[in-house]
Amino acid sequence: MTTEDLSFIQKQIGYEFKNKMLLQQAFIRRSYSQEHPNFKNNEVLEFIGDKALDFIIVRALAEYYGDYTKNDEYSSELKEGKLTEIKNQLVKGSMLASRINLFGFQDYLIMGKGDRHNNIQEDSHVKEDLFEAIVGAVALDSDWDVEALDTAIGLMLDYEYYLDEGFSDSNNFTARIQQWCQKEHLAFPEYEFAETDRYGINQLLRRTPYPVLYPNSYSGLYHGASSNINSKEHFVCCLHLESIKQDFYASGNSKSESRMNAAESAYNFLKENDMLFTIHDEIEEPTLQKAVSQLHELAQKGYIAMPNYEFEENHNTNGNPIWTCECWIDGIDGSFANTSPSKKECKRKSAYEMLMFILGENTEDDY
Repeated sequence: MTTEDLSFIQKQIGYEFKNKMLLQQAFIRRSYSQEHPNFKNNEVLEFIGDKALDFIIVRALAEYYGDYTKNDEYSSELKEGKLTEIKNQLVKGSMLASRINLFGFQDYLIMGKGDRHNNIQEDSHVKEDLFEAIVGAVALDSDWDVEALDTAIGLMLDYEYYLDEGFSDSNNFTARIQQWCQKEHLAFPEYEFAETDRYGINQLLRRTPYPVLYPNSYSGLYHGASSNINSKEHFVCCLHLESIKQDFYASGNSKSESRMNAAESAYNFLKENDMLFTIHDEIEEPTLQKAVSQLHELAQKGYIAMPNYEFEENHNTNGNPIWTCECWIDGIDGSFANTSPSKKECKRKSAYEMLMFILGENTEDDY
């Protein structure tokens, strides 16, 4: 792993390691350590990270949903069952794997020959393990510093966003910017953080390769930079998009919030300059066989709400089952229903008609 690789990863998670070997170890699979006995793998770091992640998320839920009463007793808006449900949503394997995907961290895994041959880096469980190993490395390197852990987990997981917005990425601008870079096969966005005082902001401005004018008012960053800085907030983030030679500055009360605000500024810039993808760009070739997964993909990327399917079973005169499936999506007028002896087939057809309706295309001659 190169110095540049380590630097990129540290910027993404908002934590600079004192012991860079710990960060590298988080990326070492057992298959590699078996071939190179001088290197330790990341399995124990996964265990440590799993426990640290649980602690930080439970702490966040306690602060977000709870407070002290007049009698100094703790009171929560939500009951234990609901808190457990939210916590499990945040730390479940598919969530952690999706976050690793956003950052492209799986591409830095250090693996043995067998793992490389089998492209094991694309396995969701491997990505989940990697997420936890990185957290474990931060825990050890920071000597279990809660602020360092909260920052790294906050930036990797965006849990503040999900607590505020629910489990939809429709307004997750950090995710949208990452996906935009991945879609265009461009360099990942780079983030730098500082405190919102003149010294901190000036430190960021010295790192930009573009000329920037910085007036006393905090409101006039321009000439290659877009800003949304409030000096009363604690942190400022600089988002650098190398592909378009542009910097975006924004502030927030946490590094995660300042990053989200900078990403929103970048997203608005791309939108104003017609540089964003359209829904047609996401679905290059809609097909009947892939319609269910293509609709699901659009929902995951925030274009639509998650599709709903309702089934009804009837029988023909011979007693054979006849299925009807209706597909509808919140926020979209109209629903589509199809009937077939196959439950799977009628679902596909309903999804396909909904997909084509969203794309504004006709399905009359398709089947």
